Amino acid sequence: MTSNPEPGRDPEPGRDPEPGRDPEPGRNPEPGRNPEPGRLDWRPARDAGPCEHEATSLLAAPVSEFLAGWPHAEQVSVAAIDPDLADTAAFCEHYGIDPARSANCVVVAGKRAGEVRFAACLVLATDRADVNGTVRRLLDVRKASFAAMAEAVELTGMEYGGITPIGLPVGWPVLVAAEVAAAGPVVIGSGLRRSKLLLDGALLARLPDAEVVAELSQR
Repeated sequence: MTSNPEPGRDPEPGRDPEPGRDPEPGRNPEPGRNPEPGRLDWRPARDAGPCEHEATSLLAAPVSEFLAGWPHAEQVSVAAIDPDLADTAAFCEHYGIDPARSANCVVVAGKRAGEVRFAACLVLATDRADVNGTVRRLLDVRKASFAAMAEAVELTGMEYGGITPIGLPVGWPVLVAAEVAAAGPVVIGSGLRRSKLLLDGALLARLPDAEVVAELSQR
């Protein structure tokens, strides 16, 4: 009779991991296994688009262009979803995603001396961004608010409900909540409503103009 491997030890060569056992946190999934989380078919994001048939691409053009030159792109995965379920609550419920492993990206705008300043804020789905406190101070504006939908879509080149911190306009601050950076694997937007990205939250702190902010989130 063959015994199971000891706790904490890798399975013997040629043997599958124990049913239901996930890879250790922070480790890449074994070849042939889908990364967690959720009931989604994850695959390398750099291989996902855009393609000749725009309707089947899984990445918005700015996202694909950015990943093509980002040294950490091989650690980013993408999965197709139902675009009608792209909004956070519906997405997490349908695909079995813990909201604490999903992060929302919102575009915030403020004005000072006639200049409009933009920033992207990334917080866990369980939280909300402190727009008129922390974000306003970091932008150095008198008042900050969510950017208008049409303006956010036009400036980012992404779909509303799919905006992601990856591939944003050059010079935009990317404010990453400390909780996101410490969360391990997190699901974020892909720039399109029909897909999601998966990567370690710590990688988001390595995006251009990114800053990890301890007091960005509010419950």
